[in-house]
Amino acid sequence: MIMSKIDPGRIKTAKKLKIDRNFTPCPIQDDDELYQNGIFVFNITKMYEYIESHSTDLDLIQIEVEDFPKSFSSIDESHIDSVDIAQPVILAEISPGNYNLIDGNHRKEKARKIGISRIYAYKLNVEHHLKFMTEKESYKSYIKYWNGKLR
Repeated sequence: MIMSKIDPGRIKTAKKLKIDRNFTPCPIQDDDELYQNGIFVFNITKMYEYIESHSTDLDLIQIEVEDFPKSFSSIDESHIDSVDIAQPVILAEISPGNYNLIDGNHRKEKARKIGISRIYAYKLNVEHHLKFMTEKESYKSYIKYWNGKLR
């Protein structure tokens, strides 16, 4: 997981989030890939479907592989060779101004192994990735967590 450096100006300008009482959790199908960060679970499969249909509205950036930690606990070494590092990874704004790698750890590790210094990433702000939370109570907790990070 990567957390980008915090931009102090970004925190001051980040807006307070309001709970949408009509929030509908993102549905999960049997073969969907999920990303769990504590009680927060995001549907990665549905996120990629959204990215495909809204790619012109999202930031596609290059990130330095060296900015990532050198190890990640759930890397399956036997899977690394089969991944396509041309497919962008996903960075999500997990707290105001901070972006975590929520999908693409194997691609990041493959790039590191073969000496690629930069890979592409979709950078999703909080408004983009909130809709992919899979539980209403976690969504409410996330809003409180986010607002607690604002100054």
